Amino acid sequence: MASTPTTTFTREPKAAGETVARQPAFEWLARLGLVARGVVYGVIGALAIALALGAGGKATNQQGALKTISDGPLGKAALVVIALGLGGYVVWRVVRAIIGHGPEQRDSGFDRVAGLASGVAYGILFVTAVSLLFTSQNKGSSGHPDETTAGVMDWTGGRWLVGAAGVVMLGVALYQGYKGVSRDFLEDSKTEQMSESVKRAFTVLGVVGHLSRMVVFGLVGWFLLRAAIDFDPDKAVGLDGALAKLAHASYGPLLLGIVAAGLVAFGCYSLADARYRKV
Repeated sequence: MASTPTTTFTREPKAAGETVARQPAFEWLARLGLVARGVVYGVIGALAIALALGAGGKATNQQGALKTISDGPLGKAALVVIALGLGGYVVWRVVRAIIGHGPEQRDSGFDRVAGLASGVAYGILFVTAVSLLFTSQNKGSSGHPDETTAGVMDWTGGRWLVGAAGVVMLGVALYQGYKGVSRDFLEDSKTEQMSESVKRAFTVLGVVGHLSRMVVFGLVGWFLLRAAIDFDPDKAVGLDGALAKLAHASYGPLLLGIVAAGLVAFGCYSLADARYRKV
């Protein structure tokens, strides 16, 4: 029976994805992407630790971390490598979302949806990295999330969209917490290739890192939800704003230092994951 146009439309992206996944470079793109993710989170965590210690750091987000890398000793050269890694990460996540597997592992329906969402988020970060390579005017920060939220709230149904975004972020936070507590992330890694000491260290980094991401994503989600409920976009914050909220809370420097150390742990986990991940 002849294929319908709809069948052809759905098969073509999957066939293209299968072709990409079979290329030897696909695995290297994925692993370089995990390295890039690790570096970005390491920078965010290190700056937050310096802030908690009163050593001149700052609360920043992924975009701000890219700007910090761009302004660092290796400058544009380092940013080129990070941009390539982020691009590789996007390709890896989107292709697996389309075809449902990689060379070494198959994905559930939930994994595919989560992978697509991750690919889109890091695609935005990739665009930021590329823009920083061609202009010195981009500040590499989320800017003012309250301004973005205010713009969305002006749309028809915008308040509900902001509230939904907050709920989604809270869901992401809970999922990060689940992965940390259950150690579910170990199922995605080649633990059989690790020595006992490496596996223990990898597990600790993964647990602490995922729990720290739970805290910051939970704060972002909570303040988005508050902004929608109170119809007050000024209450919306990004990752940098979430870290700043911790800094100004009771026992702020201590809380910020703990969460920041966890983000550094997640960065280290990502670097190790680049070696052991089932792509």
